[in-house]
Amino acid sequence: MRTWEVEQARGIVIVVHGAGEHHGRYKWLIDQFQQQRFHVISGDLPGFGRTRGKRGHVEHFDQYIDTVYSWYKEAEQFSLPIYLVGHSMGGLAVVQTALYKYMDITGIILSSPCFGLYTNPNKAVAVTGKVLHRILPGFSVKSRITAESITRDPSIRAEFIKDQYRVSTVTLRWYNELLRAIRESFEYANQFPDIPLLVMQAGDDFVVDAHRTNEWFNALWISDRSFKRFPELYHELFNEPEKHDVFEYMMTFIDARLSVSATI
Repeated sequence: MRTWEVEQARGIVIVVHGAGEHHGRYKWLIDQFQQQRFHVISGDLPGFGRTRGKRGHVEHFDQYIDTVYSWYKEAEQFSLPIYLVGHSMGGLAVVQTALYKYMDITGIILSSPCFGLYTNPNKAVAVTGKVLHRILPGFSVKSRITAESITRDPSIRAEFIKDQYRVSTVTLRWYNELLRAIRESFEYANQFPDIPLLVMQAGDDFVVDAHRTNEWFNALWISDRSFKRFPELYHELFNEPEKHDVFEYMMTFIDARLSVSATI
């Protein structure tokens, strides 16, 4: 975990990365938040980036929940409005943390959250995986995340390919824990806490199932929720050529809720 501090901070943002990547890929986003006078907390989730242990593996999705919650507890010490920003699988981790842990936060932003995969394995492979993950939980398979599927920006694609901390395989246990977390997120959608929520979904997403994102959003029973689809943008909204527009839209949501929290 790392904390970036600014002078006269207006709030604090916790950034949670997606599967196969690490917090170092969010330098541009972190810089933007700092320019807007927000402290930022981020780090690598278990099994990714520079963390110890088997890469692309968790024994239980709770490991992600515990990690995100520990970042929240660190943010809490600043006594400032807190926002959680989760991308892809990081968005799912944020949702799960909000479901199972009490957090006094001002808002949640999800970027192309993972509530389903764009391409699922065929039935035979899926059944085999369900059996093998109990016998060989650490067995690894190639992930289907490619440079061409995440962004239209050639420079970001090149960096992604050369990234020494990128994880290109995941274990059967990891995959089955991901599916379990997705099922629970739908099952308990009506119990999601009444926290201001912004969901931003890539219009051309070749990593997660955008339709499932809509289904989850429509199942919520919360009073303050917003959904924004960005047509023609690929999965990584903050790495697309239009990333400044995406950031400005998100800041409109953040600033509006920040003003409301200041009057309470």
